[in-house]
Amino acid sequence: MSENLNGVMNETQPPGCYWNHTTGKIGITFAYSLIFLVSLTGNTVVGIIVYKTKPMRKPINFFIVNMAMSDLLFPIFLIPREIQLLYMDSWLIGGPPGQALCKLVIFLSDVSLIVSIQSLVLIAVDRFGAVVYPLRSPLISSKLCPIFILATWMVAMAVTSPYLIAFKVVKHHGEHPGCEQMWNEAFGEHSSFPQYILAMVVVFLYTPLVLIAILYIVMYLTLKSQKLPGEQSSNNSQQQRANRERTVLKMAIATVVTFAVCVLPLSVYIAIVFWGRFESLTESCAFEYFSFISSLMAFSNCAINPCICFIFSGNYRQGLKNLFFS
Repeated sequence: MSENLNGVMNETQPPGCYWNHTTGKIGITFAYSLIFLVSLTGNTVVGIIVYKTKPMRKPINFFIVNMAMSDLLFPIFLIPREIQLLYMDSWLIGGPPGQALCKLVIFLSDVSLIVSIQSLVLIAVDRFGAVVYPLRSPLISSKLCPIFILATWMVAMAVTSPYLIAFKVVKHHGEHPGCEQMWNEAFGEHSSFPQYILAMVVVFLYTPLVLIAILYIVMYLTLKSQKLPGEQSSNNSQQQRANRERTVLKMAIATVVTFAVCVLPLSVYIAIVFWGRFESLTESCAFEYFSFISSLMAFSNCAINPCICFIFSGNYRQGLKNLFFS
């Protein structure tokens, strides 16, 4: 969704803002490059660890890998484009390859976001079953995981497929070619691109986050009512299981909170831009700074997620040691 705003940002960006200057651009380039390296390395390593470690082949880790694979789309497709836009506001690749890449950069950036939020919902449902109904069979079995994972990608590609039609490389008279959104030309004058984006934000960001919050609140209350470690218990294995569930739950909650903190500011920015009633605000340097910070936070989420796995999970830390030192 952030890539869709480049045209608006370029039109409203005040020329005196700090990162129009060389020093600002260098700083932004460094930040994007750091996110690129950490995300590309971290998410790849997470996938390799789960693939090579048979005991970790469980639903929650499959969903974490699914999110890691979707997060790889950001550094591969979107961040190079963002760095290029800092120095040259034109589309550099012509012909059919240029048209295809123009569509894919926009398309895959939102596919990544939607797959990630769906993966978070599936992780929450998996943890909900393990915590609230520990004696029942898992709500999402290992055999069903591939179906759910495939569904996340199919849903994401279906709802963002209009990008493949609406975005194209165009060249106006006397200007450099650019990758632009031609929504009304593709879908008619009565179709609204801002309404489409705002609907996407509500359906695939706010609604899932509310659902996830409800599930984790129920899990928290369930765990709170159980005996804490160290209290008298007739079954030590139940204590160990409860400890493991709490550790996994902490990692899952940290992932959700990080996602919300990183992505919600960008959703606020999208709402302000497409609402169309804050012209004086959107033309200020302060709003331009907010647009950059919100975009950077959204991009950084794909680099933070693998770090959360290594911080909260001993299995991922051990897998990392085995990968590099065994």
